[in-house]
Amino acid sequence: MNLILLDLADIDADGYAWVRDPRRVRHLHEVHGVASGDELTLGILGGAIGRGRLISLGEHEACFEVIRLELSPPAPLPVHLVLALPRPRMLARSLEHVTALGVKHITLLHTRRVEKSYWQSPELAPGRIRDHLWLGLEQARDTVLPEVTLERRFKPFVEDRLPELLQGRRGLFAHPGMPSACPRGIGDDTLLLVGPEGGFIPYEVERLLDAGCQGVHLGERILRVETAVTALLARLF
Repeated sequence: MNLILLDLADIDADGYAWVRDPRRVRHLHEVHGVASGDELTLGILGGAIGRGRLISLGEHEACFEVIRLELSPPAPLPVHLVLALPRPRMLARSLEHVTALGVKHITLLHTRRVEKSYWQSPELAPGRIRDHLWLGLEQARDTVLPEVTLERRFKPFVEDRLPELLQGRRGLFAHPGMPSACPRGIGDDTLLLVGPEGGFIPYEVERLLDAGCQGVHLGERILRVETAVTALLARLF
């Protein structure tokens, strides 16, 4: 927890910030090992980052005096990530990783090789998604939550949503066997599509190409989704 992320509701009328989430209180005790008077990095959800002084730390809550909030959150990546819905445990890690890297727009997409049962996972509950995004923000010292959209049908997404998302953006989809290697350091506003374990099926590849997206690869190695996404973002931006 490199940042204590606060909602405005966590700050009382006297300007003191209260942390009552058991996970974060436990982290302050067991990992930070803080004592009254210590300063830590605080951030307001959707707002500025600064410093706070610990006033008290009990078993169930911590109180901070907000000293200053003057830094802007880090710049987001210029990318909208479309990710074929991974298996639940991998989804949790992927959301945390891409949030930490600065992705602010995420679409979870159904493709042929996505197990239909994944869409019934508790990990897709709004509260669980928010928890994973929150962890990513804490890791990266960021305060701006990504927007997550669920697209449960591939064909309507390609026909109705994809043309709109490609407006003013470069479209890339990662798939083994594509003729072009993933470019490096492009910096362009990009729509990046990443398939499931096993990749897109030929029909999906054709539809993405027809829509104006370019297929790219990361070499001969077949990577797990969470590894591939991290490698693609690092290489592109």
